[in-house]
Formats: sequence, structure tokens, C-alpha cells
Amino acid sequence: MGQAGVERVVIIGSGPAGWTAAIYAARAQLHPVVYTGVPKQTPTIVLPGGQLMLTTEVENYPGFPHGVMGPEMMGKFQEQAQRFGTRVVMEDILRCDFSKRPFELTVSADGENPSGVVKTHSVIIATGATANWLGLPNEMRLATKGGGVSACAVCDGALPAFRNQPLAVVGGGDTAMEEATYLTKFGSEVYIIHRRDSLRASKIMQKRFLDRPNARVMYNKVVVDVLGEDHITGLLLEDTVTKERSTLEVRGLFIAIGHTPATAFLKDSGVEFDPSGYVMLRSRGSATNIPGVFAAGDVADQNYRQAVTAAGMGCQAALDCERWLAAQDVH
Repeated sequence: MGQAGVERVVIIGSGPAGWTAAIYAARAQLHPVVYTGVPKQTPTIVLPGGQLMLTTEVENYPGFPHGVMGPEMMGKFQEQAQRFGTRVVMEDILRCDFSKRPFELTVSADGENPSGVVKTHSVIIATGATANWLGLPNEMRLATKGGGVSACAVCDGALPAFRNQPLAVVGGGDTAMEEATYLTKFGSEVYIIHRRDSLRASKIMQKRFLDRPNARVMYNKVVVDVLGEDHITGLLLEDTVTKERSTLEVRGLFIAIGHTPATAFLKDSGVEFDPSGYVMLRSRGSATNIPGVFAAGDVADQNYRQAVTAAGMGCQAALDCERWLAAQDVH
């Protein structure tokens, strides 16, 4: 049976996975509480709502035929979750103690200092993954205002602003090649900017990109500044060998140097991770290695990283959690 002062389910994270889990859990009368997190700069901007808070127009989510702004979309998700009784706490979870039953989660109102402990029978981890940015002031300024800087070509590359325009991708691995190849469908020219004299990507991925007539590679180059006031107009590059600086005119910049799953708060919790640091799932479902702890969205998915797949995983997590609680006779 349930215990006084103990939550049935705590959802950590407020992106598509977290809000979808909340919608399903609330409609199942589990009375979920969502800890959204607090805004922080570490060193780039991390906002409650996840990566979509840094996305201007979302055109590939079903049900929005004319597109929707990323922050507006997350607002609608939250509104729907709250409509069914989801409680929302704008605080961070600093750490989790899964060795106790019920679980104990240390919360923080400022993202740094403990401010209390919440007890819960189950947890859904939906904290996502943050893109690794270059850390340039103009890069982040333009990214947050929809100025043509993005960390997801598949999400944003087909937008009208990038069509028939010169575009640049920073990176040299398979992800960079995949994103650059995708962009060749839309951009007039697509430049790979890589700091070394050879690409790290697999040969087949390199060939797939280089076979495109509008593909370009700029070796031994790093971006030292992003140019443009309201929208990107170009890049200031520096040669890693000669230190010579040059300007490259582009209308879009896509950062493809990896993602970091938001799992620092799970250190010493006992949750298992895969070799890349993402939460490891035990099966096609959402269960982790700890009974009663589930994960959904980009925190457990380094392959797709799309709003629609994250939402689907949030649905799975809520259904798995509901069944688990029922089996434990928690009402």
C-alpha cells in the first residue's frame, strides 16, 4: 500500500519524455510530480524543457502541420500534463539514493545547495542530454534567438532559412558526417570544419558525404567567432597550423561534436550506464537495473535524439511504472 508523505512516482526532467510520462501517469491516477530543473550555465545554457528550448521552429513533430516554436511546444506539453493533475516543482534533483525503500531524492531550489528530501516509490529519469557547444558567446546568443545556429541538423536543416544557402558543420566524426550529408539536400554548399588534418569518421560515412557535389571539407580549422547580429552571416576561422585567420560566409552553423547525457546527479546511485555514459535500459522497455527506476528520452538514447522518439519513450516509462507499482501493491 502507499505510505503517507511518499510519492507514487517522481519524474525528473521536463522535456518531451518527462511531460509525456507525466500525462500518462496523471491519467492513470498516479499523481505524478515533475521536477523540472532550474536554468543554469555550465558553461553553455541549460534550460528546463530541454533542447527544444533552444529550437525555434519544429516542423517534424506530428500534429503541427505548420510547425511550432520549440518553447511553445514544451509549454503545451506542460499544460496538458497539468490539466490531468500533474504537480510541477521548479527545482533540481541533486542526488538519488536508490538503496533505500522508498527512494530518497535530495532536492535543490538553486541547483547547487540541498533544500530538502523527497521520498518516492518509483522514479522516471527523463533529464535528456545536452549538446556539446563550442562555448563562443555569439554562438550561444544566436542559438537562443533562432539566429541560424543549431545542434541538430535533422531537426532544423530543412527550415526555409537554410535552403539554398551555404552551411557549415563543426565536427569530424560519424555524427558530423551524417548531419552534413543530410544538409547537402538543402544547402547550396555544405562545409565540414575540422580541427585536424584528417576526419575521424568511418570511411563509408566520409565517402557518403564527399560524393555529394556540394560537399566541402576545411581541414585544420577551428571556429573562433560566429559573425552576425540577428542571424549568422559567417564564421571567423583560425588555422590550427599557421594561426592565420579567415572568414567563411555561411547562413547556418550546425555543431556536431557530441552530446553529454544529464546524469551527474545519478553518480553513486547504482544506476548502470552504457559505455557512452547514457542510462542503460534492460530491454526494449524503460526499466533500468534498479526495480522501480525507469528512464526515457535522450538520457537513455544516443541514436535518435528526436522529440517524437523521446515522447514515445516517456509513454513507455509511464506504462512500465504503472504496472510495476501495481505489482508492488502501491495505490
